[in-house]
Amino acid sequence: MKTVRDIELSGKRVLCRVDFNVPLDGECQVTDDARIRAVLPTLAFILAAGGKLILASHLGRPKGKPVDGMRLLPVARRLEALLGTAVAMAPDCIGGEVDTLVGRMGPGEVLLLENLRFHEAEQKNDDAFAASLAALCDVYINDAFAVCHRANASVEAVTRHAPVCGAGFLLERELDYFSKAMTTPRRPLAAVVGGAKVSSKLGALKNMMTHVDKLLIGGAMANTFLRAGGLAVGKSKIEEDLLESAADIMREAGDRGIRLYLPVDAVTAPELDEKTTVRIVPVQEIPEAAMAFDIGPATSLIYAQALYDAKTIVWNGPMGVFEMDPFSRGTLAMAGSIANAHALTIVGGGDTVAALHLAGEADRVGYISTGGGAFLALLEGKTLPGVAALAAAEKGREG
Repeated sequence: MKTVRDIELSGKRVLCRVDFNVPLDGECQVTDDARIRAVLPTLAFILAAGGKLILASHLGRPKGKPVDGMRLLPVARRLEALLGTAVAMAPDCIGGEVDTLVGRMGPGEVLLLENLRFHEAEQKNDDAFAASLAALCDVYINDAFAVCHRANASVEAVTRHAPVCGAGFLLERELDYFSKAMTTPRRPLAAVVGGAKVSSKLGALKNMMTHVDKLLIGGAMANTFLRAGGLAVGKSKIEEDLLESAADIMREAGDRGIRLYLPVDAVTAPELDEKTTVRIVPVQEIPEAAMAFDIGPATSLIYAQALYDAKTIVWNGPMGVFEMDPFSRGTLAMAGSIANAHALTIVGGGDTVAALHLAGEADRVGYISTGGGAFLALLEGKTLPGVAALAAAEKGREG
C-alpha cells in the first residue's frame, strides 16, 4: 500500500478523502476541530509538494439529500484558519460546476467538496458515483481512518477508478499503532473493555482471546459476565441471550492463561439520576431493587494494580455512566491509571475519548484513535474495506 510520500504530487489533482464529520453548534460553528487537525500533516505535505488539493468528506446523516445544517462551509472556514491558506467551497461533490472549479485550480490551492452524503450513491458504494469522484483527480489519497470500515463510494469503489491511490499520514499512523498494540505488542498486553453491551463488543472480545495477556471488563456489559458467573445483579441490565457467550469467554480466558478481571464492587442506585441515592456495595450484595452504574473504588484500585506492569494497554469503552457525576469515578480513575502507566497506551471509541478529555488526561496517553467503529472493527480482527481497497489498487497496478 503506497502512502502519500511515495507518490509524485507536483501539479497533480489530488483527491483526499478526509473525515470532517465534526460537531457544529446552533450557529453552524465547529465546536471541536480535532478531526480537522488530525489530517493537517497530510494536507500540508500535499500543498508543499505542489499538489492541487481537493478534499472530500461527509458530515452527519443527511440521508441522501441536501440539508442546510449539514453543509461543509463552516468546516471550510475553520480549515482556512488552521491551514493558513484559502479554502474554496464547491456547491456539490460532483457535476459540471465542480469540474469547472477543479479545472481552474493551480498548485497549492484547496477546494472542499460539498457533503458526500447529500448523494445516496455515496453510502451505496455506487460505482458510477465513485467514477465521477475519481475523474476529478490524478491521485487519490485516503486519510479518513474513521470511515475505513465502511464500503462507501469515496472510500472503496473510488480506488477502482483513480489512476494512483495511497494512504495519508493519519491512516498510516492509525494502522501502525494498532499493529504495535495487537500484532507485535510489548508484553504484558492488557485490554480494557467497557461500554453498555456485550453484543457490541463480542467480536472484539473473542478476537482478543488470541492476543492479550490481561483482560479488564467494566461498564454495564460487566453485569452480563457477573450474572454468567452465578451472581445476582439486582435490576442491572444484562443480555440474557449472551450469558452463555460470556461464560465461554471466561472459560477460554482460563484455558489460555489470560488474567480476566471483573468488578468486585459497584456504584448502585435505584434509578439513573443525578440526584438519586447511591450505594457502593460488593458485587455479591447488589440490592434487588438497584442497578450497577459504575465500577466501585475497590475495583478501580485492583484494575490500576493489574495495569501496573503492562507494557501495552488498549482501552475501549467507559467503566460506567461517566456523563453523570455520581457514576463517573470509575471511568475517570481508569483514565488516570492508563495515563500513569509506563506502557504504550492506545485509546479508541467516541465515549472513551470523551471520558479521557473529561479527566484531563488526553495529553498523557500514547495515541488516541480518531475512529470509533473502525477501531472496534480492527479489535474484532476484521479487514477494513478502505484499507483493503488501497492494497488491491496497488496490487492491481503492479500486476
